[in-house]
Amino acid sequence: MKKYKIGYTSGVFDMFHIGHLNILKKAKENCDYLIVGVTTDELALYKNKVPIIPFSERRQIVEAIRYVDMVIPQENMNKKIVCQKYNVDAIFVGDDWKGTEKWNNIESELNQIGTDVVYFPYTKGTSSTILREKLLNKNNGE
Repeated sequence: MKKYKIGYTSGVFDMFHIGHLNILKKAKENCDYLIVGVTTDELALYKNKVPIIPFSERRQIVEAIRYVDMVIPQENMNKKIVCQKYNVDAIFVGDDWKGTEKWNNIESELNQIGTDVVYFPYTKGTSSTILREKLLNKNNGE
């Protein structure tokens, strides 16, 4: 795989888990400098969820990961703006998004400015959504 100079990935990173660590590690293996966008609490509402862990704490957790060179707040979903502002060569994302209309459009837009989209295998069986459901079930006595 091609080694990139500046890479970018983003996420809510709520209830940090192995899937989050996997994408950060793989991203850093494929670029010299990794920028990570941590979704603000306000933007997280696009998933119709309020994060369990507040933005300031999620940011601190991601900043502490050795694979991460820089953390920025993700305040909107426009990847092109971030790529242009930080001269990003590649965006790294889970392959669960590959082939979706949304990411086909993002790929097309980013290709126009010379930014590649690189997909990594999604960590099956682990997600913040699954963890949230387990917590809710436990709290409901199930």
